[in-house]
Amino acid sequence: MKSKILLTAFLSVSLLACAQETPKVKHKKKNTPTKTIAQKVKFANSVDPICNMPTEADMKDTAVYKGKTYGFCSAYCKDEFKKNPEKYAQK
Repeated sequence: MKSKILLTAFLSVSLLACAQETPKVKHKKKNTPTKTIAQKVKFANSVDPICNMPTEADMKDTAVYKGKTYGFCSAYCKDEFKKNPEKYAQK
């Protein structure tokens, strides 16, 4: 009987200690939008030189070669271009 009381007391103290613990994360009080200015990029190519897909201004896979920015549909196409840019830049 004494062990049941001690066990109950221990569990009660443990639960109360966990319930009173405060989080260590500081949250923002207001969710204010950040001001970002996204610029559309003009690519030197109108189609991906590897797979011939049309380029769009918001493509994230890009490479700069001889001062010109080239857009790609995927990281694979970008990597292929980087292996031999002279071959694909003339397209």
